[in-house]
Amino acid sequence: MRILYNICLLACVAAVALACKPKEPAKYLALAFDDGPNLTTEAEMLDVLKKYNVPATFFVIGSNINDDTAEMMKRAVKQGCEIGNHSFTHSQMSRLDEDQVKEEIEATSDMIEKIVGQRPKCFRPPYINVKPEMYDWIDLTFVCGKGCQDWVASVDKDARRQGILDSAEPGAIYLLHDFEGNEATVEALDEAIPLLKEQGYIFVTVSQLFEKQKHTPDGHTMYTVVPDERKK
Repeated sequence: MRILYNICLLACVAAVALACKPKEPAKYLALAFDDGPNLTTEAEMLDVLKKYNVPATFFVIGSNINDDTAEMMKRAVKQGCEIGNHSFTHSQMSRLDEDQVKEEIEATSDMIEKIVGQRPKCFRPPYINVKPEMYDWIDLTFVCGKGCQDWVASVDKDARRQGILDSAEPGAIYLLHDFEGNEATVEALDEAIPLLKEQGYIFVTVSQLFEKQKHTPDGHTMYTVVPDERKK
């Protein structure tokens, strides 16, 4: 009887200790794709996201939006994804003057809002090319991200998958591409997403990432990790 009592006591102590153990903070990250919308690779990417029930952010180019590709944007939002601004012409923004920059952004934001009913909150500069004045000209959160050189055709699916896995960290934003013909990134993510889930990562949109990390964009940072404490 005494032995049984001691066993029960130890079990109770272990249960209390387990219940009192501090929980590890949730590990959030955001997939983000540039250069859409289109009817081919983006559709395949959305299929993969749906397969694993994860959202992403699609940074679209205004000049790529038409009646057909607009339906792809609607599908993305319906799946819980977010639409971001990637300029209208995918130009080197630092070479443009204030009026040209504002026209690039406003034209694209207007189209996005008209199609999906939501104005974008985030902007990824083409080629990550900026000049300091742009932070005053553009009232959106600037985003860069961690990539795997998936715009380079010679980087194969396996290298992209490994790059995605190696770049994972809490608060990370990915810089990936869903332009037409970039199926290797689709295949890489089809393998990487379940592996990242096994590591405890939770996928959110870029805007949701700021909310989950309890961080307000400061208006002069181009974010790769949220919060981003590395050298600006």
